[in-house]
Parts: sequence; structure tokens; C-alpha cells
Amino acid sequence: MTSPELTQLSHDVAALCRRTAEFIRQEAATFDRAKIEHKGLHDLVSYVDQETERRLVAGLRELLPTAGFITEEGTAGPDSQAEEFTWIIDPLDGTTNFVHGLPVYSISVGLLHGTELAVGVVHEVSRDESFRAVRGGGAFCNDQPIRVTDISDLHSSLIATGFPYKDFGKMEPFLQILGAFMNRSHGVRRLGSAAVDLAYVAAGRCEAFFEFNLNSYDVAAGILLVREAGGHVTQFLTDGDPLFGREVVASNGPLHAQVQAVIGEFWR
Repeated sequence: MTSPELTQLSHDVAALCRRTAEFIRQEAATFDRAKIEHKGLHDLVSYVDQETERRLVAGLRELLPTAGFITEEGTAGPDSQAEEFTWIIDPLDGTTNFVHGLPVYSISVGLLHGTELAVGVVHEVSRDESFRAVRGGGAFCNDQPIRVTDISDLHSSLIATGFPYKDFGKMEPFLQILGAFMNRSHGVRRLGSAAVDLAYVAAGRCEAFFEFNLNSYDVAAGILLVREAGGHVTQFLTDGDPLFGREVVASNGPLHAQVQAVIGEFWR
């Protein structure tokens, strides 16, 4: 697929996400918490997640009929990474925020071409902001180019993170890292949607983001956004594989080594 074809595809995916986000907004107005289901103690899902994913899968199958799928709710059938193209979907990243009426949640759609991310779209539902990136083609918010900041002093940075909601075995080092960043930056923010956190790093609204126990569908689109906006994305202590490696550090670039160094003081 050529670069112009990928660019057009990114617009088509963004349009699909915008239409689907309207469904989420309509449901948010009358959502009943009694309809929540639990995948784990703190891992929530609702009919809104499931219906959103069904709509996304149907629309994406029209765009690329031969592509495989990796999805959070399994509505496309068993995960299947195709040889050429694979969609990676989180239909509602920030479900806990959604069910509590806290307006930070998003749709995240990434496209793998072989093993490389080719397209990424994060649609922040409540603000109706569409973040879009194409490999080699830059990153955009509502079709305006975005760029990471050039801040190189950790003390002048704003850091985003996500709190663990399962596997609490590494809570102590995580809290130590959190405390260090609180002392050495402008502050730490926990928004509740990794896809939004990554989009905000790409847009220059914060300088770095770190979180562990993440899945590919949480971060696929956001990783490409950060990279195409001029930033850097790795695992906590090494380059590793931030897409499938379960931990992510994203930054504006100049701060990356400093952020990894702080994490490395406590993380083993």
C-alpha cells in the first residue's frame, strides 16, 4: 500500500471513529451502571464497549477485507495477526471513567503492516478530538499538525502515568517511581486512558508517559502518534517492544534518557 493510500485510509478510519464516537456520547447521557460487567476485580466492560467494537470491526472490514484483528472485546473472533495487515482496536479506552461519568475516554485504532505500525487514530470522545498519524506522514489533531515539545529539563516537564488495576506485585517500585517524578517535575497526571496519554505527549500537552501491564490495543495507535510527532517510545529500561511488551515509556525525545533513568532507580 502506497503512502497516499495509507493517508487516505487514515482519513477513512478517523471518519469511522468520529461516527462511532457519536454513539458513545449518546449512550453516556443515559448510561446505567447496573449494566456493567466485570472481566476482573477492577477491569470493567459494558455493552457500550462491545457495541462500539462491533461497529468498528464492521467498518474496518469494509476498508480492508483481508486484514486480521486484535481486539479487546473479541467481537472479531479469535485474535488473528495477518501476514500483511492487522487492525488493533480498543473500542473504549477508559471504560472506568466512562461508567463513572468522568469525561476522559477514547477510541483507539492502530494498523500493523507486517510488524510495523502504519496508521494510528485516537478519538477522544468527550472533546471530539481526532488524533491521526501515518507512518512517515506526520501526526495531526483535527487535521492540524502536532509536535512534541522540545523541553529538555525534567524539572520543567509534566508526566502522565496510569495506575495498575491488576497484578499489584510491583506496586512498591511503581510508587517509588511516582514519588520521584512528583519531586522532579511540574507534576504527575493520571487521566485513565493510555491512548489519550500518548496522544497528549504527541500534541505537546505533556512531556512523557509511562505505564506497565498494558496491552497492544491500549497503545498501538498512540505509539505511532508519538513517533510521528517527533517523540520516542520504548519499554521501561530498554528499547524492547513497547507494542507487545506490556510496558511503555513515551516522551518528547530530549527527556527520554532522564525518564528511563528515574524508572531505572527503582524498577528491576
